[in-house]
Amino acid sequence: MAQSSLATGLDIEMKTPYHHSGLAMADSKGSAELETGSDKDGWGQDVRDMHRLGKKQEFTRNFGMISALGFVSIYMATWEFVLVSLSVGLANGGFAGLFWCFITTVLCYGTVVASLAEMASMAPTSGGQYHWVSEFAPPQYQKVLSYASGWMSTLGWIASLASSVYVCGTQIQAMINVLNPDEAMTSWQLTLVMFAIIAITIVFNTVGAKFLPMLETISLFGHVAGFFVVMIPLLVLCPKNSAYDVFVHFEANGGWSLGPAYLVSQVTIIYCNLGSDSVVHISEEVEDASLVVPRCMFWSFVYNVVLGIVMLIVMLFCIGPLEDVVNTSVPYVLLFNNTGSPALSIVLNLVLFLLVYSGNVTALATSAREMWAFARDHGLPGSGWLGRMDRKWDIPFNAVYGCSAGCVILALIQLGSTLAFNIIVSLSVLGLMSTYMLSIGCVFLKRLKGEPLPYARWSLGRFGFAINGFALFYSAFLLVWCCFPSYLPVTTSTANWAPVVWAAVIIVAYVVYAIWGKHHYTAPVEFVEGRKAPGVGLQSST
Repeated sequence: MAQSSLATGLDIEMKTPYHHSGLAMADSKGSAELETGSDKDGWGQDVRDMHRLGKKQEFTRNFGMISALGFVSIYMATWEFVLVSLSVGLANGGFAGLFWCFITTVLCYGTVVASLAEMASMAPTSGGQYHWVSEFAPPQYQKVLSYASGWMSTLGWIASLASSVYVCGTQIQAMINVLNPDEAMTSWQLTLVMFAIIAITIVFNTVGAKFLPMLETISLFGHVAGFFVVMIPLLVLCPKNSAYDVFVHFEANGGWSLGPAYLVSQVTIIYCNLGSDSVVHISEEVEDASLVVPRCMFWSFVYNVVLGIVMLIVMLFCIGPLEDVVNTSVPYVLLFNNTGSPALSIVLNLVLFLLVYSGNVTALATSAREMWAFARDHGLPGSGWLGRMDRKWDIPFNAVYGCSAGCVILALIQLGSTLAFNIIVSLSVLGLMSTYMLSIGCVFLKRLKGEPLPYARWSLGRFGFAINGFALFYSAFLLVWCCFPSYLPVTTSTANWAPVVWAAVIIVAYVVYAIWGKHHYTAPVEFVEGRKAPGVGLQSST
């Protein structure tokens, strides 16, 4: 991976194709300091990046390298979600099918992460994908494509938040079942538990937000330490399956034949590794964001995948016979119970719950920043309220409440479907992968045409064209499989309704755009230095 060395401000401006006569600064003295890369009076790389993007600094930059790494790592929580979310893969392919599908999927998805990381270095802003689409798309399509991307990103992140809330709710139920196997929550009881989890998460993201960097740092160490706390007892105490069953024996029990079963399993595997771009949406809160954010994105993906593969192997060896696994709704309870100690099973469940819940706090913070940024550009109805920044706390409280309300609505899905989690996961992957495909596609097209791109301190270099091209293909390929049901035969209660919700949101977005958005939405590119009209200043939420 070709990474550029730290450059001076002058180097960066010379390599930025949108730079022309000077940056829009409050006075000529400030412009001169910015041009020469001087850090006097606080001018630095983040200031240069924000002025190139045309954004006013509204957040406090209180995330460093470690806290930002913790932010993205605990949201990804790959080894944790390997345990709690891969039941589809276990049914569709057996132990060997799930293992090899995991390996091939993460290798393919790595190109998507690398492509996103480079764009984060080019344009480190809370808007993320919809900003990148606006800046890199062909001029005639910039406004409409970035608007669609903003809606899809908002949907994807709210669905991602809802999925982690759902997991936390089922983990509480799992701990109850360890002590009382005959006790089961009804759908409405689980819904109330989810509402309570959302309410607590709101507190962490409002009055507790000033402690968020510290919480993310603690979560990073907890994420790594928890891996060993869970893995070691499983290896020592659980009976073991054979290596043949784990690596060689394929078995499809979900109604699909083996080939389609293998491909359907990709969706939940992607979900285990999704979220590298979460740190993008706090870019305006990270110090030296154009270098720290892409580094956190790529290297958190690498080490999370390594931990995930190791935990997957441990789980497949220790979980017990496949026929027992596919007949239970919560396979990781079976895994923990194989230790032979109900008390230890509770402890392992509790460790897992605390780590997944920490990621839930991160998910709401990410969703709120993305929604706030989109509202700053007047992309959503009620943008005046959603895009308001609380000046006392420097936190977009209203966006936190708006995302939480969307999560509450999605939580109601499980009242009418036995596969609510799979539906919400598919919806999250559909929403986010569609924005990945759009933004990567725009950069790929510029490279194909030989058009200039902004300077990236974290660059794919000469491999960018090939990596972007494969990432674009794989994103489109995965979107197709997100629309398939997890199991056959299909009934109304087991159908994958995510494509219907996704399509409905696209239709609503188009209608809102036609009636309201095209008159009010301000595409981010209209503020970018070298692309904006003369006299346009810095954009803010006020």
